[in-house]
Amino acid sequence: MRYLTLALLACAYACLALTAGLVGWRLGGTGLGVALAAGALALFLSIQELAARLQGEAHLSSALAELRAARRDIAEEVEKARAYAGEAARAAGEAALKRSEEIYSEVQLLEDVVQRLGERLQSELSLKVARAAHLASPKETALVQTVRAALEAGRVDLYLQAVVSLPQRRTQFYESFTRLRDESGRVLMPAEFLSVAEPGGLVAAIDNLLLFRCVQIVRRLAGQERRVGIFCNISLASLSDAEFFGQFLEFLSANRDLAGALIFELGQAVFDARGAAHARNMAKLADLGFRFSIDKVTNIALNFQDLARADVAFVKIGAPLLLGELEETKEGMSFKSLPGMEAVDFAALARRHGVQLVAEKIESERQVIDVLELDIGYGQGHLFGEPRPIKEQVLADARPPPELIRAALRRS
Repeated sequence: MRYLTLALLACAYACLALTAGLVGWRLGGTGLGVALAAGALALFLSIQELAARLQGEAHLSSALAELRAARRDIAEEVEKARAYAGEAARAAGEAALKRSEEIYSEVQLLEDVVQRLGERLQSELSLKVARAAHLASPKETALVQTVRAALEAGRVDLYLQAVVSLPQRRTQFYESFTRLRDESGRVLMPAEFLSVAEPGGLVAAIDNLLLFRCVQIVRRLAGQERRVGIFCNISLASLSDAEFFGQFLEFLSANRDLAGALIFELGQAVFDARGAAHARNMAKLADLGFRFSIDKVTNIALNFQDLARADVAFVKIGAPLLLGELEETKEGMSFKSLPGMEAVDFAALARRHGVQLVAEKIESERQVIDVLELDIGYGQGHLFGEPRPIKEQVLADARPPPELIRAALRRS
């Protein structure tokens, strides 16, 4: 269509040029040749203008083609961008869904843990209720009353077991143990009275009365010029009872001359579980000159610097545990829990911090030899003597003051 239009324009330009030449010939008096030449010139100029137009239109068409191509490219890129955005949105949605599922799973896990914890607490509560119900049985109630009556009457026997120096095997200390007696004089062993004393809240009272007994026994031994010390158990309950501990501290202040001979003993787990109030009261005892001992050790990787800061002067370790930790390495004998340290240096390290080691539960001569090779200076166990009771007359003379007995029982 465009080319037909151009052809018609060319014909029109030719007709106009011919007409213009004829008019000039007829009116202007020019020659026919001149008129035809003028018409040809006009025709040439018209054709040149038409060619210029055609060339301009060609350039315009090319530009339009390039523009259309660019538009198609842009449209393709836009489509790709839309597709990518769609994929990203779907991926984000899937990730969010996956994270939501993970969070839901975690919440479900936490709910299960909380449920199991609740069931466990409920089980423990039921056990305590059952124990209380069992305690309320006539037999158990009678035993609790017997234990309380023995405490109130001071029928708390003291048994002592020797702690000897090695290798001399000379008695240097005693460890104290508690026994109770009923009104008929029958001895109640710990396995019997502790079964009701603990749920009945009487263990602290027993520990407290034992403390007074130990102080009085040390006083009597000192009067006989027997320079030995006594290891006496002390509980966290005794250290945390403000009313009892205040009176006990006053009682010890009046007997502070015996501080060098009375060592308060705590189990390793009890020592590690002590709180700020317990530590403060231990420091008050240390200010009076009393020292502490750690027994029932289950982990020999001890920090002797921390023990020294807490005024711990002795650590008792069972010979079976101590010897069971030994292993032979290229450097020599060492402990499994203390790699890199020679076993023979263990006791020396403790002494450098003012702590003496005691190997307890020694039952055989072979164990004595092995302990001596570790350079440990003290031993305790049935090989050196079983726990023996203090004479009744001595116990009668060592009866605690009545007001302290009442204070010990008041919280039970």
